[in-house]
Amino acid sequence: MRVVDCQRAESILRKREAATDFMKIAYAATQMLAAAIAILLSPAAWPQSSKTTSASGTPSDFEVPATVEWLDTNLDLRAGERIRLTASGNIKYLADKKHPDGRTFGPDGLERSYEDLIHQYAVTDAGHGALIARLGSADSGQPFLVGASKEYEAPVAGRLFLGINQSLKNASTATGKFHVQVEMLDPGLTTTAATIAGGPPDTSIPSITPALLAKIPRRISDPQGNPGDMVNVLIVGAEDEVVQVFTTAGWVKVDSSVQNTVVNAIFDSLEKKDYLAMPMSTLYLFKRPQDYGFAHAEPVRVAMSRNHLRVWKSPYEVEGRPLWCIAATHDIGFERDQRNNGVTHKIDPAIDGEREYVNATLTGTGLVVERNHVTPADPLTEAKTATGGTFHSDGRILVLVLKNAAPAAK
Repeated sequence: MRVVDCQRAESILRKREAATDFMKIAYAATQMLAAAIAILLSPAAWPQSSKTTSASGTPSDFEVPATVEWLDTNLDLRAGERIRLTASGNIKYLADKKHPDGRTFGPDGLERSYEDLIHQYAVTDAGHGALIARLGSADSGQPFLVGASKEYEAPVAGRLFLGINQSLKNASTATGKFHVQVEMLDPGLTTTAATIAGGPPDTSIPSITPALLAKIPRRISDPQGNPGDMVNVLIVGAEDEVVQVFTTAGWVKVDSSVQNTVVNAIFDSLEKKDYLAMPMSTLYLFKRPQDYGFAHAEPVRVAMSRNHLRVWKSPYEVEGRPLWCIAATHDIGFERDQRNNGVTHKIDPAIDGEREYVNATLTGTGLVVERNHVTPADPLTEAKTATGGTFHSDGRILVLVLKNAAPAAK
C-alpha cells in the first residue's frame, strides 16, 4: 500500500509541475502578445505614405519628367484641403521644320498657336506643355492648370496627380522635367465623409418617391414622336446650379444649330481655343425640346466620339426645388439612320456607363450633396433609339441633389 501511495503522490506532483510549466508558458505568451499589440497600436508603427503633406505644412517634392502622361503623387486629399503647388524647371521639344532650334519652356508652357487646334490637350485653355494636375481618376477627374504656381482647394476627397498639357507625340520625344513642391495650407474637413473619395455615398432620398418616378417618362422622343434615349439621370436644383455643376465638371454647352457652330468655331479659332460644342439634334420630353445640351469630349475626337446629354426642366419639384430630367449617352462613331438612310451618331449600347460618367464628373465638383440610384416600378432595360440603334441598361436612374446656393430662410 505504501508503494502505491508513493506512486500516486509522485504522479500528482508531476501533474502539478506540468501545470505550473504550462501556466508559465501561457503567461509568457500573453506578455509577448500584449507587447506586440502595443507596438502595432503605436502611431510610429502605422504605415506611412512615401510622399505626404503634414499638418505643419512641410512640403512634398516631386519630379515630373517630360515623357510622363500622369504622375501619381500618392497624396490623398480630404474634401476642403487646401494646398499650394509651386513649380520650376524646363522641358524641351525637339527641332522640327517650324522650330529648327527646338522649343524650351517652363511650367507655364508655350503660347497656344493655330496648329494646336488639332491636338488633344487635357486642359484646352492652358499653354502647350504647361504643368497641370487633376484630382481623381483619369476617366472623370477634371484636369486644371497649375503653371508656375497655384493654390488649390479639393472639392471632394481624392488622389492628386500631376501631368503635362501635351500630346502623346510630344511626350515621346520631349526631354527635361518640372520640379514641383506641394505644401498643405489647410488640412480641410475632419469628418468621415470628407475622406470618402469622389463625393457623398449613395443614400436614400425620401423625397424621390415611387409616385414621383411614375410621372417621369422613361424615354425621350424625336420630333415625329418616335421613342429614343432613356431618361437615366435626375437632378434636383435651381437652373443656375444645374448649369454651374456641369460647367465646373468640364462639360460645355452644345450649340443648337449648325450655323451657330460655324460662327463660334471661327471665334474660337481666333482665340486659339479648342472647339468642343458640335451641334446636337433637338429631341423632346414633356412635349418640348431640351432646355440644355452638354458635351464632354477630347477636342480631336469630338466629331465622332463624345459624352453628351440633353436636359429638360420637369414640371415637378422636390422640396421646393426644380427637378431636371437628363438623357445621357456616349457617341462612339457613326451609323446609318434607319428612319431616312442618312448618317447619324452611334451610341454605346451599354448606356449605364454614361450614367456613371455623369455621376463621377458631377459629384467630383463638390457641388453634389446627396446621390442615389433608384429603380422605378417599370424599369427600362432594353430598347431601340429613335434612329434604330439598340441599347441596354440595368434600369436604374441616378439621382443627384445639388448644393443649395440660395440663402436659407430665416
